[in-house]
Amino acid sequence: MDASILIVGDHEFLASLSALTPDLAAFTLEVAPNPHEATPLIQAQQPDLLIIQATQPGSLDLCQRVKTQSHLAWIYCVVVDDRQSPAPNELGDRPQDDAHLETSALMMGADAYVELWRAELQNKSSEKSDQSLIGAHVQAGLRRVQNHRELIRTNDILSAIALSDPLTELNNRRAFEWELPRQIHNARLRGMPISLLMLDVDFFKSINDTYGHLVGDRALQLIASRLRHNLRFYDTPFRYGGEEFVIILSDTGNQEAEAIANRICRLISDQPFVIDDSLDLNITISAGTSSLVVQDDARGISLLRRADQNLLRAKALGRNRVVGGQQSDAPGESGLGNPDPSPAHES
Repeated sequence: MDASILIVGDHEFLASLSALTPDLAAFTLEVAPNPHEATPLIQAQQPDLLIIQATQPGSLDLCQRVKTQSHLAWIYCVVVDDRQSPAPNELGDRPQDDAHLETSALMMGADAYVELWRAELQNKSSEKSDQSLIGAHVQAGLRRVQNHRELIRTNDILSAIALSDPLTELNNRRAFEWELPRQIHNARLRGMPISLLMLDVDFFKSINDTYGHLVGDRALQLIASRLRHNLRFYDTPFRYGGEEFVIILSDTGNQEAEAIANRICRLISDQPFVIDDSLDLNITISAGTSSLVVQDDARGISLLRRADQNLLRAKALGRNRVVGGQQSDAPGESGLGNPDPSPAHES
């Protein structure tokens, strides 16, 4: 297993470990002479396993600090008691101090506690001297770390699936509802504008009714691809649901958001979508924009509501157009097609 181990201890401690557990050389090893110097190494490198010399001042505190930080708590900590062995006639009875130190180590977060003199005894009496008590704890710790890695990898895959739209490969509505509050927070922290663009495919129902849902699905895939390849790298598109998409426009004020929306409308309408060798579809979209104001809530509900209301106005005014502006009851309007004053009853 490719693993990294940080040993925290002095030169004599390191020499004893190397003699007892030669297999350590097979891993990526780092050494810190004391807990103080180990702290920045742990934060920067996040080793898989810590082997800590118990008699170092602050050794148990180091173990506790690691275990109380969520991004480090998975690190396996082995505390090694390197004190001298008891007198020969006392080996059968465990000294009270030893039991106290082990209890303290485990309560401070250690995953394993090993007395160095017992490891030496086991190594001397073992028929195979290449396996010490410390080595066994190292292997147990690395197995646990490997299981943790597999769990994290599985969780990452499941999270990606949960936040992705399988048809268009864009982020989905759940991802949008998680991402929008974060971007609003960052925009307010930096004092930068942020806008939303909500768009809907015009007369999409007629595509499904005329050509079937497979053609409709393919059209959505092509629209998503055209969006993805024609946005700025810091703009984030999402499939909101059905034939609706929403785009978070970072560092973008109201006028620029409307300009981007008009460009996207032209991008969709100017070039037909090639479904297959025998079918090209001319598609248009309607869009509504909104920009963040002081009164907007932190989750972005009011910001989204204004974009959605402006989208509805764009559809009611004839589709293939953009409606923007800060107030949904007094938007700016720009048309790309012939206006139709009758309200729309389908997308």
